[in-house]
Amino acid sequence: MKQVKPFIPYGHQIIEDEDIDAVVKCLRSEWLTTGPLVKEFEGALASFCGVRYAVTLSSGTASLHALINAMSIERGDKVIVPAITFVATANAVLFQGATPIIADIDPNTLLIDPKDVERKITDRTKAVIAVDYAGQPCDYDELLTICNKYNIYLISDACHALGAQYRGNYMGTFGKGAVFSFHPVKHITTCEGGAIATNDKDIYERSIMFRNHGIDIDFRQRQKREAYDYNMVMLGWNYRLSDVQCALGLSQLRRLRKWIEKRRYLAALYRELLKGIDEVAPLVELPYRVNSFHLFVIRVLPHGLRDKVFQFMRRRGIGVNVHYKPIHHHKFYQEYYKQYYSNGQLHDIAPNAQMVSSQILTLPLYPALNDKDIKYVVEVLKDAIKLYL
Repeated sequence: MKQVKPFIPYGHQIIEDEDIDAVVKCLRSEWLTTGPLVKEFEGALASFCGVRYAVTLSSGTASLHALINAMSIERGDKVIVPAITFVATANAVLFQGATPIIADIDPNTLLIDPKDVERKITDRTKAVIAVDYAGQPCDYDELLTICNKYNIYLISDACHALGAQYRGNYMGTFGKGAVFSFHPVKHITTCEGGAIATNDKDIYERSIMFRNHGIDIDFRQRQKREAYDYNMVMLGWNYRLSDVQCALGLSQLRRLRKWIEKRRYLAALYRELLKGIDEVAPLVELPYRVNSFHLFVIRVLPHGLRDKVFQFMRRRGIGVNVHYKPIHHHKFYQEYYKQYYSNGQLHDIAPNAQMVSSQILTLPLYPALNDKDIKYVVEVLKDAIKLYL
């Protein structure tokens, strides 16, 4: 009987004994929810990124929402977002009542196109959200120049890029603030979770309150002061991260550099093995960057071939995926943008995103994979191309 090869997902967490020990130790402590490990994890994360402050929240989406709120972005404001990103990037803008404006991407990297960003700026534009797609930093030099020119905020959505670097600086140090995600497929995990990194004290303090219902003092602070009174001073949410989750995050953070090295090694192996396959184009890596490779994304170039390759590889036990359908292709946003564009106009607002959306394919990449796994993925990819061409 032929042995069935185990399914290879596109991403997967790594949980080791030291992670389990850290969580069990926390479970046996006096604190389960917001306690001392939250502050410790925030300090360790800020130190890693090279910023003054970090604020943990319940997800990357919550982090982006809190950061946008801290910048006083509100109804009537416009925020420029890339056409290809997870919908949470645009959703967080809507949570504040502002309008997400779609900018096109560079088809070779899927990073936001600074030239199209500048074309989309109006007197109502308040911020630009730069998404470090797949782990590669955006062109922060050009984006910062544009944002400074028009006196608007630059927000770094680094949910794909914890540990990535631009010109020798870690993600978290660019723009008014950055956000990270600790979902299980990301570089480290807290099960669900996220964080803001910033050097701005006001953003830090507003985000701390925002994650706790807009209340000016938390339970631990009241207990320390032997006080009971508190005030809700702004409208906030319950976006807190627990001590148990931060125990896991602290343990994982200690191995982040090692895991990024492995991701970069596997990505380099993919690039080597994919050489000479004319139908496939890996995303271009740009200079002055250290890509942390949350994802390894290729473009399957012949028209109509991507979906056939996707189905073939899935049937062979390889969990390829697509990251992402353009924001304005989703039903919700097609309805939302009817107030701004006709159907024909909406179709044309991001031609590069329109083109690559039918080509992109995410191949499995996470530190537990080995050379044999990567070679198998490429062999199956070649078989699919050979079959359908």
